[in-house]
Amino acid sequence: MNKIVRKTLGRAAVAVLMLTGAASAQDGQGYWQQVQSAGKLRCGAAVAPPYVMRDPATGAYSGFFADLCREFAETLEVEAEFVDTTWDNIVAGLQAGRWDMSLALNRTPVRAMAVQFSIPAMEYQISLVYNAENPKIPANPVSVADLDVAGVTLAVMSGTAQDKAISAAVQNATILRLPTADETRLALQSRRADVVVDASDTNLLFTQANPDWTATLNPEPALAKQGVAFGLPIGLRASDVAVVDIFLEERVATGAVDALIAKAADEVLAAGGQ
Repeated sequence: MNKIVRKTLGRAAVAVLMLTGAASAQDGQGYWQQVQSAGKLRCGAAVAPPYVMRDPATGAYSGFFADLCREFAETLEVEAEFVDTTWDNIVAGLQAGRWDMSLALNRTPVRAMAVQFSIPAMEYQISLVYNAENPKIPANPVSVADLDVAGVTLAVMSGTAQDKAISAAVQNATILRLPTADETRLALQSRRADVVVDASDTNLLFTQANPDWTATLNPEPALAKQGVAFGLPIGLRASDVAVVDIFLEERVATGAVDALIAKAADEVLAAGGQ
């Protein structure tokens, strides 16, 4: 076989492969089309007011990320289904295919090795709330180091971004890891803990409900500043990720996300700031 024939056949083979690949891409069903076929969008939900809340009496979900899940389900023309989970398991459950997206995940490099992320729906930072009359806490603390003292106990939700951030930042204080935000606040109120470590907007709701005795430290330097987003399966193709990103871009740009955050904040404050 001469060189000209070999080149001609080679080019023909490449062309066939390109056409075959294009046809496969067109024929292949995207992730959200599969969700549409199933008729439901499964959202992994771990409680963290005001992002995600769950009524213990009815099991109904609220919070602005729960509302975003419902709105995205409406976009896909399917029903939203909430799958109860914990912050310790919210990434593993997504990896195992137990739900289609995880709600209110902080975008971190470690998590990005296990799952994909949408663009952020909002920005996040960590604050520390304490009893202003607690003699263990120095006057006018500025940094985490001011509270990193033997005998001081920091309460945090286990498995959350704030758990990982505070664990890396302290050496002397005791970290009390608890399953829910309510339990961390009860620990502070009962003096089982001296400090609550949580998202700044979540802590703001708590201090607004308890202004007579709480104080807030927004540490300098910041303990963490990250985007809060939907967690998506690691193998999702770019076109499927773009569907979620475009949905969020529009909701953020029009102020719809801000309205959902305000609505969730009102619900928390009406319930007593827990």
